[in-house]
Amino acid sequence: MATEEYSGVQKAAILLIALGPEKSAAIFKQLKEEEIEELTLAIANTRSVSATVKENILNEFYQICLAQQYIAEGGINYAKELLEKSFGSEKAMDVIGKLTASLQVRPFEFIRKTDASQLLNFIQDEHPQTIALILSYLSPKQAAAIVSAIPPNKQADVAKRIAQMDRTSPDVVQEVEKILERKLASLVNQDYTIIGGVDAIVEILNTVDRGTEKHIMEIMEIDEPELAEEIRKKMFVFEDILVLDDRAIQRVLRDVDNNDLAIALKGSNEEVQNVIFNNQSKRLATMIKEDMEFMGPVRMKDVEEAQQKIVNIIRKLEESGEIVISRGGGDEIIG
Repeated sequence: MATEEYSGVQKAAILLIALGPEKSAAIFKQLKEEEIEELTLAIANTRSVSATVKENILNEFYQICLAQQYIAEGGINYAKELLEKSFGSEKAMDVIGKLTASLQVRPFEFIRKTDASQLLNFIQDEHPQTIALILSYLSPKQAAAIVSAIPPNKQADVAKRIAQMDRTSPDVVQEVEKILERKLASLVNQDYTIIGGVDAIVEILNTVDRGTEKHIMEIMEIDEPELAEEIRKKMFVFEDILVLDDRAIQRVLRDVDNNDLAIALKGSNEEVQNVIFNNQSKRLATMIKEDMEFMGPVRMKDVEEAQQKIVNIIRKLEESGEIVISRGGGDEIIG
């Protein structure tokens, strides 16, 4: 049986058997509980293994350890060069391929563990394209916090660049990482990395505060109307409650706090207000109207927060399939 026919766990089990109980116990101390359980089961299920297979697995392990050491010392190219000299070109690529498949580190890993406020200080003066590249690798929540805090004159530009980003060369990513941290998380996948795009900016805009979202979309509608339309088709803003049918609106209202609703409607247009009131009982609609009247002037920030809460409820209900948001083309429901 060739070593290729064994899974990674089976090879690890055979390696531990070959190393003996003392060395295996020392290795177990470095592993997670679930990894220990998985390996223990694999060891228990391992029957007779030929000396040739055992030797091949030990050699493979040694080559991967060697490759790791070379990568740590001088990077992928350095490792490839040394391994080629030791084992030949084909074997060198095979070893590096196995290593990078299991140990690949996503670019900007070190940044994703950084607090958003610290990261903002780190990147706010960078070029919008650089900021867009970095944000594309972050979680939507982390990216949203940064988009909200960067200067308003940069927000729409960065959002546009994320939306228009498609594939970025590893060399470019590597250069940006070097500039930001002087040392980079290993970029070992030489295929072009798919990042950014409309879906990425939609996720970010769906997470930022309403004021930032509105500002970005207004500027983008002027600068890039077609792109803005594409983004808007994929996201939902408070005014878009008009596209919901009556049943969906009634379902949404069941989960909305009446105080939040009154504040949200305080800053909305008459058309939105009428749609909401028409989907409530006359008594409740009257009560909300009275609340709006008696609360007096309301800060725009409070209005935007209340609207965002309702939008979040709508998005949650859509995700669970309880309501359908028509975004044009293919969303129609037929009986």
